[in-house]
Amino acid sequence: MTQALGCNHAVGRSIQVTAGDGELFTYVYNPTDPQLESPRPYLHPMRTLGGDLVSVYRPHDHIWHKGLTWSLPHFGHENFWGGPTFSRENGYEQLDNNGAMVHDEIEALDVSDDLVRFTHRLSWHTQAGAHVVDETRTLSTRLTDDGWVLVYETAMTNVSGENVQIGSPTTAGRENAGYGGLFWRGPRSFTGGTVLAPQGLGGDDLRGQRAAWMGFSGKHDEVDRGSTVIIADATDNPRHPPQWFVRSEDFAAVCPAPFFSEELPFPPGETLHFRYAVLVADGTSDDPRSAHLAAQAQKTLID
Repeated sequence: MTQALGCNHAVGRSIQVTAGDGELFTYVYNPTDPQLESPRPYLHPMRTLGGDLVSVYRPHDHIWHKGLTWSLPHFGHENFWGGPTFSRENGYEQLDNNGAMVHDEIEALDVSDDLVRFTHRLSWHTQAGAHVVDETRTLSTRLTDDGWVLVYETAMTNVSGENVQIGSPTTAGRENAGYGGLFWRGPRSFTGGTVLAPQGLGGDDLRGQRAAWMGFSGKHDEVDRGSTVIIADATDNPRHPPQWFVRSEDFAAVCPAPFFSEELPFPPGETLHFRYAVLVADGTSDDPRSAHLAAQAQKTLID
């Protein structure tokens, strides 16, 4: 029997999406993280339909990593990623520039057996208190033949009155470190796992390559199981197909990075739109299965 989707809303704090009696994810929309960690909404925990955990929160090596988040480390001179900021002159340096994405309103929350969708309005403020962005994001969750898929949509409007260059540590001078955008950090046990891509299975060698989708397949501690996460980039996103920031050797991470190697101008008053499909499935994946799952994710973006 197909499991029905459901929702538990801790008003003023978080939204949990469920399937049957199990949790798929919790979206914490009003976090209480320290300023140094650039407080922003995040998805954690994230689980497969079988209940296996596929995200991590505040890992000791990068405490500002939070499951699945929309994070920008180089928003002009501001940091909406957390932690230190990279520059060509000083390397990584902790500055007083850790901004926050502040909860304004859950505008809509629709729940049915086969769809949970909610819209979140928020505003971005620099550490100094300047209001620079108004954002509306919509998260839609459906079940698929092999798991579940989240469509993550964001519309950011520049209200700073200034032209902002959105970049990455690579655009600031650090080679092959172009992270920024929708960033997923996997559990510790996924370290050394497999990066999935249209080019074929790989690892850190796939970092910086362009593709319409990429993903990750890893194994869990304590249980004899594995899981797969796929992220697909919408064809109408800026700079599609994007370069990807992926890691496997030190930790598991997947990030479609439209600002990887070239800054994106963000003029005052302009609205930037991005859409992604994030598919979570039980079981590890080879090339044929990862392509099959990616096709499901891409179909969700079209539908």
